[in-house]
Amino acid sequence: MFSNPRNNAAVMAAWESFLSGDAARNDTLRTLVDRSWRRCQDARVDPDRRYAPDPLPEHALYALRESNSELLEAGAPVMAYARDFLAESGTMMLLADTQCTILTMEGDTPTVDTAESIRLIPGVTWSEHICGTNAIGTALAVGQPVQIHSAEHFCAGIKLWTCSAAVIRHPQGGEIVGVIDVSGLSETYNRQSLALAVTTASRIESRLAAREMELRCRLLEGAMGRWGSSATDGLILFDRRGVPVKINEHATSAVAARGGDMDLSVPARLPEMALGADGPVGPLPEWMNNDWLVPVTSHGLRLGTLLIMPLARGARPASIQQAAPNCTPPDSPAKVRNFASLVSRNPTLLSAIDKARQLARSKVPVLLLGETGVGKEEFARGIHEASQRASGAYVALNCGGLSRELLASELFGYAEGAFTGARKGGMMGKIEAADGGTLFLDEIGEMPIDLQPHLLRVLEEGEIHRLGENAPRKVNFRLVAATHRNLREEVAAGRFRMDLYYRIAVTTLHLPPLRERREDIPLLVDLFLTRFAAQHGLPERPLGMGILERLQAYPWPGNVRELRNAVESMVLMSDGAEIDAGALPAELSDIEVPPPTATGGSRICSIADGELELIRRAIAATGGNLTWAARQLNIAKSTLYLKLKRYGLEVDRERARTSA
Repeated sequence: MFSNPRNNAAVMAAWESFLSGDAARNDTLRTLVDRSWRRCQDARVDPDRRYAPDPLPEHALYALRESNSELLEAGAPVMAYARDFLAESGTMMLLADTQCTILTMEGDTPTVDTAESIRLIPGVTWSEHICGTNAIGTALAVGQPVQIHSAEHFCAGIKLWTCSAAVIRHPQGGEIVGVIDVSGLSETYNRQSLALAVTTASRIESRLAAREMELRCRLLEGAMGRWGSSATDGLILFDRRGVPVKINEHATSAVAARGGDMDLSVPARLPEMALGADGPVGPLPEWMNNDWLVPVTSHGLRLGTLLIMPLARGARPASIQQAAPNCTPPDSPAKVRNFASLVSRNPTLLSAIDKARQLARSKVPVLLLGETGVGKEEFARGIHEASQRASGAYVALNCGGLSRELLASELFGYAEGAFTGARKGGMMGKIEAADGGTLFLDEIGEMPIDLQPHLLRVLEEGEIHRLGENAPRKVNFRLVAATHRNLREEVAAGRFRMDLYYRIAVTTLHLPPLRERREDIPLLVDLFLTRFAAQHGLPERPLGMGILERLQAYPWPGNVRELRNAVESMVLMSDGAEIDAGALPAELSDIEVPPPTATGGSRICSIADGELELIRRAIAATGGNLTWAARQLNIAKSTLYLKLKRYGLEVDRERARTSA
């Protein structure tokens, strides 16, 4: 699996021998590399190639990113983290699609610049049959993690590089949907680069799984109205990929009566029912009638298809159009209604939530200020969900990392023929898609200054012009903007328009960083431990001694996002009965926890006696509800479980529950 840099000279000699026609395999050459070279030779790859082919035109890359939007969305937080994590490391991270075309990249700036010399950049295809043996192309060719170092590359111009890659698989079907790669010049070789690629791919897969679960929840909710009203019809509900997710008792006989060969006892993906731009890609099986297909949508998004097979032919049913349901768990004392993803007992944050709930009643623009990772998008979603007037969709766009042209297309959309490669029929922009709902513009401080007047005009006049169109389109939406920058300083420096600033900052909310609300860390840790254990199919384990204290002592520059990633890593890296210090990320392993300070109070014989008494009182006061007891004690639920075990309080917990 791993390359060995000490064999580089021998591998180079094997390459020269291979090109001269000697088919015998050198003992130092890994089987993976030998087979890849042979595939390259069969594909007539030029071994003297110095760089990859030209990148796609910008409009084609834009269209490619659109078609891979779910993969990019799932990978966005990981790639954003790589931007800082890989800085000054001499390495970079790349995300590519199933055709080996690079979609996006982040990392060490000098390395990114150097990569342009071999065209290791977005829009370029790095498949084996074009660029020879390389981590991206070879990983996709073999479907497993790959590390390719220096001389192991097939083409001469790439032999100064070292790269590691892992494929990303769909969480349901297991098919490959992309590849993540970590690359740098040869001197940056590290076996851990492959581990980083594998871990990153796993995190993206986890985010894809969470997204699939959310969409499935909305799909089932959207189909329920029709489901209960069809007493005799055969019903099969397909998701976007053509996988049956729900089947009623009449479906099997209905399929059999029409000569279908679909085995519903073991539901399998039906590729013909996968959704394309205009519905199922088809062609439909002979036993299936197009008039029986009912689209299930939510806020304009096609979620799946309901197949209704009538016992007697009837008219085609109306489309199911239902607002997205609330798939979040019921409110708890630490959660705020309409802001269900936020848990807090911090007065500053709770005050910001109260203000946000008040602002949701109107449609004035809201500007969210806070460091990266504090939860600005969760606030924006909360404002949208709490609004009594919003009947449209919640639409989000990050203004950072996009060229001026791409950002303009994303915001305003374009007409058919607006530029070479424009989609037939044109494309609706994010502003238009948010009509009647909420538009969230993250990192608005990154918006090019020459685009800012166009956004201001939309806000002032309520009209939008698609690129290439002269006729205006009316739009009515709420704007929620967010930035980690000081926009007043940006205005003073001439990088942000003053008139736009005062238009979007009608009301401003400051979100405190996690280091200023450390009392929320136990709540968040408890939430993440439960979430990731369920998400990865692992048992929920408590934190070991001193782990929570270290988490509370760390400054969390990446805020809640960094804490979430750290807890997920701990859940995945631990295999004992509890999560111990060995599972802590490197930046947390050296944290020293300050000793507790003495406080006044009643006389106790020892710290343990005092802690034991406090736990007993909390359990009794909450009637045995350990979640509430942990919150009273300001510790994570997992820590409370550990202390219960240490003090042998299982009997007390049962007694408290029965007396409640």
